[in-house]
Amino acid sequence: MILIDGKKIAAELREELRQEVVELKAKHNKIPGLTVILIGDMAPSQIYVRMKEKAANEVGLKSEVIRYPEAVEEKIVLDKIEELNKDESISGILVQLPLPKHIDKQKVIETILPGKDVDGFHPMNVGNLSSGYESSVPCTPLGCYLMIKKIEPNLTGKKAVMIGRSNLNGKPMAQLLLKENCTVTITHSKTKDLKAECLEADIIVAAVGIPELVKADWVKKDAIVIDVGINKTDNGIVGDVAFDEVSKVARALTPVPGGVGPMTIACLLKNTIECFKRSQK
Repeated sequence: MILIDGKKIAAELREELRQEVVELKAKHNKIPGLTVILIGDMAPSQIYVRMKEKAANEVGLKSEVIRYPEAVEEKIVLDKIEELNKDESISGILVQLPLPKHIDKQKVIETILPGKDVDGFHPMNVGNLSSGYESSVPCTPLGCYLMIKKIEPNLTGKKAVMIGRSNLNGKPMAQLLLKENCTVTITHSKTKDLKAECLEADIIVAAVGIPELVKADWVKKDAIVIDVGINKTDNGIVGDVAFDEVSKVARALTPVPGGVGPMTIACLLKNTIECFKRSQK
């Protein structure tokens, strides 16, 4: 079995991006800039933002974090986004989720210019992705896609099953694999026989938030399995896939942690650079 090492693949991608930033600076005499807005002091969000900032600095991006207290008025955040939209030195804007209850997530997402939406959540980017046009792609599915392509460069005709139908993972992942000529099935909590669906899959992407849901007898021999889940249990952090048993049948499998997570952050940097390049055309 091939262990899909997200840390290693992400490090390789960051090195490619670092070289690209050097070339862009030489060509345009400026560098891509990423601004992250962080509201409140939730520990996981703080950790994610620190990791994003460190990675952005590592590849040579201009990086900035704007912090607001939990009680900040929605209008202040929206006005700041409008200001960042107009700032030509900023290529990408990211508002760290989740947001406090009094702030409308959809309003925030739609206020970010589609051309600066490095999360790929703006309805225009969602529509462009599903139509096969140029767009920012959500970072987690993009990371999963790049890892799958490392294992199997030609995905034409492969059967892929997404477990989970979220806007964050399941739906964009399905669009990326459709573009590669896969036959794609999106499954969810109301799917009648989830195990039977999985057993037909050459590729399984599990993003449902149920600890160790996918067992060895759900996976056909030599399938590629991508585990997006991060679940806190009494035995520590586990994914949506029962790693030890599935590793005996799968052709390739991502670990948790150390699989999808590092790729998500590397793909955020990639999206920032792509937004910069599009803005220079």
